Amino acid sequence: MSRGIEIRTSPHLKRVVTVDKIMRTVVLALLPIAAFAVWQFGLSVLLLLLTTTGVAILTEWGFARAGGRGNTVADWSAVITGLLLGLTLPPGFPLWMAAVAAFVGIALGKALFGGLGYNVMNPALVGRAFVQAAFPVAITTWTPAFAPGRFTEVIPSTLTLPFMQPIPVGDWIASLNLDGWSGATPLAIQKFQHIETPIMDTFSGMIAGSAGETSAILILICGLWLAWQRMLDWRIPVSVMAGAVLVALPFWLLDPSLYPSPWFVLCSGGLMLGAWFMASDMVASPVTATGVVIYGLFIGALTVVIRLFGGLVEGIMYAILLANALGPLISSWTQPRVYGSK
Repeated sequence: MSRGIEIRTSPHLKRVVTVDKIMRTVVLALLPIAAFAVWQFGLSVLLLLLTTTGVAILTEWGFARAGGRGNTVADWSAVITGLLLGLTLPPGFPLWMAAVAAFVGIALGKALFGGLGYNVMNPALVGRAFVQAAFPVAITTWTPAFAPGRFTEVIPSTLTLPFMQPIPVGDWIASLNLDGWSGATPLAIQKFQHIETPIMDTFSGMIAGSAGETSAILILICGLWLAWQRMLDWRIPVSVMAGAVLVALPFWLLDPSLYPSPWFVLCSGGLMLGAWFMASDMVASPVTATGVVIYGLFIGALTVVIRLFGGLVEGIMYAILLANALGPLISSWTQPRVYGSK
C-alpha cells in the first residue's frame, strides 16, 4: 500500500511553543539582571521588584476575573511587566508610587485593550511614563550603588507613606561618606557637564541609575541567550543599536568634547534594556521582516535625538512608546507583495 502525502496550509510549525513557555523564558532571562540589581542596591530594590511584580499580578487577576477571562495570571505576562517596570525605576523609588505604576501599567497598558495580545504599547513603559509625569522629582532622585549597609537597611525614600512626599535622602547619602558622589547618572553628567563616565564602568554596571539598566554586558548576555532560544526577533535590538550609532557617530566625530561617543550611547542609560527586552515585545512590534528593521532604527535614532537635543537626559522610553504606536502602520507599509499580484 502506498502512503500518500498529507498537504497542509501554513503556518508550518516546527516546534510547539506556547505563550506561557515564551513568557517563562523571558522571566528566566530577566532574573540575572534582577539579581544583579539587588546585589548592587540592596533591600530597597528587592522590595521594589516584589512590589511592582506583586501589584501587576494582582491587577491582572482582578481585571481578568471582572472580565470573565479566566486565570490569565498563569501566562506569566504580568510577571514580566512587573519585573521590567521595577528594573526601570530608581532604586529608592517609594513603594507606593511603584504600586501605582504597576496598576496603571496593567490597567491602562494592557487590560484596557483587551488583555495579552491586544495591547498597543508595552505595559511596563506605560506605567513608567505615568509615574514620570506624576512624580517627576521621585523618579529622578538617584542613590549610590554598592552603598555600605544596603542589605541591612533600606533607602529612606523607599518606605515613604502613601500619598506623601518622598523622604529626603540627602542626609542618608551624606552619612555614607562616599567620595565623589554627585547624585547624577552618567547620562546627566555627560549631557550637562560633557564628561563621559569610563566605558568599563557603564559596561560592567559600576554606576548609579535605574535598578536594572546599569550593567550593559549582563543585559547583552541575557538578551543574546533569549535570542538563541528564539524567543525574540534579534533584528529588533540590533536595529535599535544600529540606529543609535548611526545618529550618534556623526555628532561625536564633529565635536567629541561636546557629544557622547557611540559606545557610551549604547552602554549608558536604559538603551540596552529597552532594546533587548522592551522594543522586542512580540505584541507591540511590527510583524514584517522589513518592518522590524525600520521600527528598530526609528527607536535607536529617536532615543539619541531626545538625549542630545531634548530636555530629558534619557529618551528610550518615549522612543519605544511612539514606535509601538506606529507599529501597525509600519507593518501595513511593509507588507510583502503577494506573488503574482501587481
